[in-house]
Amino acid sequence: MKTRTEKLTGADIFFECLKREGVEYVFGYPGGATLKIYEKLYDVDSLKHILVRHEQGAAHMAEGYAKATGKVGVVLVTSGPGATNTVTGIADAYMDSVPIVVFTGQVPTHLIGNDAFQEADIVGITRPITKHSFLVRDVRELASSIRKAFFIASTGRPGPVVVDLPKDIINAECDFEYPENIDIRGYKPTYNGHLNQIKKAAKIISSAKRPLLYVGGGVIMSGAAKELTEFAKENKLPVTMTLQGLGAFPGTDEQSLGMLGMHGTYWSNQAVNHCDVLVALGARFDDRVTGKIETFATNAFKIHADIDPTAIDKNVIVDLPIVGDVKKVIRELHEAMPEVPQLDDWWEQIEGWKVECPLDYESDDGKLRTQFVLQKLSDFTAGNAVVVTDVGQHQMWTAQYYKYNHPRSNLTSGGLGTMGFSVPAAIGAAFGVKDRPIISINGDGGFQMNMQELITAVYYKLPIKFIIINNSFLGMVRQWQELFFDEKYSFTDLGPSNPDFVKLGEALGIPSFRTDKPDEVDNIIQDMFKINNGPVLAEFRVEKEDMVFPMVPAGASISDMMIARLNPKRMV
Repeated sequence: MKTRTEKLTGADIFFECLKREGVEYVFGYPGGATLKIYEKLYDVDSLKHILVRHEQGAAHMAEGYAKATGKVGVVLVTSGPGATNTVTGIADAYMDSVPIVVFTGQVPTHLIGNDAFQEADIVGITRPITKHSFLVRDVRELASSIRKAFFIASTGRPGPVVVDLPKDIINAECDFEYPENIDIRGYKPTYNGHLNQIKKAAKIISSAKRPLLYVGGGVIMSGAAKELTEFAKENKLPVTMTLQGLGAFPGTDEQSLGMLGMHGTYWSNQAVNHCDVLVALGARFDDRVTGKIETFATNAFKIHADIDPTAIDKNVIVDLPIVGDVKKVIRELHEAMPEVPQLDDWWEQIEGWKVECPLDYESDDGKLRTQFVLQKLSDFTAGNAVVVTDVGQHQMWTAQYYKYNHPRSNLTSGGLGTMGFSVPAAIGAAFGVKDRPIISINGDGGFQMNMQELITAVYYKLPIKFIIINNSFLGMVRQWQELFFDEKYSFTDLGPSNPDFVKLGEALGIPSFRTDKPDEVDNIIQDMFKINNGPVLAEFRVEKEDMVFPMVPAGASISDMMIARLNPKRMV
């Protein structure tokens, strides 16, 4: 079915399509190739354009919005450098399966390939990091291309789509036809898991002595947190989550084992090593989870449910695959369980591992530590904030010490590990979520990569709590240098070049705080949360040489966890 209206320009068609897709916000930056769109935007009231300070920021804002809401994030940039500046954000969205549509301006079609001013083959550049890309060469194809872009981005395993808009296409006119229904040859996501496979899985889980649910970000994307919680609680199943899966199951629940993998809890990794049935739900067996593949969960019968068939057997060969939407699969698994498994002995063993090696850090020497700050934040917000972390040590400590109680609360760059993600992603989240506090947690290194977007937060009066964990180092890189590179701290000491972050905040009109004293943390957090008419910033100057433990060295088995420094003298 198609809806036919009057003849419109490409720019008019662009906005009519966004309106019909229910787009609320477009994160963008104008330029020569998109001037016609911005001319029309001047009179558009069906959506709000958010002016960023760098196109990379626009892509991460769209990601933050999409992760926080489940809706498609939208980016609009010009050709050439405007388009190429979005590449990191597109790659980040691809790795973490985030639904965004990136509209890029392009030189007129007759100049494509001629090295025209501000020309870049953005479709070719991004082909390996998108679900699909469109170069619109005929204005009559514009509406259907946009409709397909949103459909592809948001269905199946979500991901980024690029739509390249040549300048002459934006200016051309045609009859507007909006395709209500989409049928794309070769693209037919499977939503219903095979019922026989589900019944087999339920029978195996119910008879297991040591089952373990291994939960990934797909559970959150599919909106399956409720189904997961009910399934786990009624069957008393232990739940461990990936970095992207945190929040899918309440972090404060006694059945939560926290995160597994390279910096996961000791007891979650031990549970993986000793389980007899491992049930992977919306997870992809990332190398940061599995460690050495040959030694991963060797005693377990492996069940893997995922909507993406290419994820099955990609990294780990499984015994029972189920292709389908994990929301439906979990619900049907729950219904098919013949009996509740008897797991008293299994839980006793897990509790023993918690006692054997708890999460711990030095807390009685008067020095401020990141873990302490994060525990205070978790307690103050009761795990109900939307926390947007950057990448590095603070990211892993947040995963360990912040107890997420709701899905779409932990927004972070997982697969790509993009420093500079948090500041713009928190801004995107703040536009999508108005009823919960937004906290942006950054290292001093990552913060400086996109700190220009503080201007965006100030301009739109967004009540984001920006936190800088300042150890004056590229902390995670420094940790690896100490452990594996002969303590040669090559270009990781940021102390001599770091700016005064409080003065920076104040220069932008942001109320700003700083401390290096543990007994001042509570008051600063309380003061931050009293300010809700715009952003607020706090710098916590923490111990410089602390390291994240447990840690599984790259390429090692997750049974070979390091739980302390190799050289204890470094702790002095």
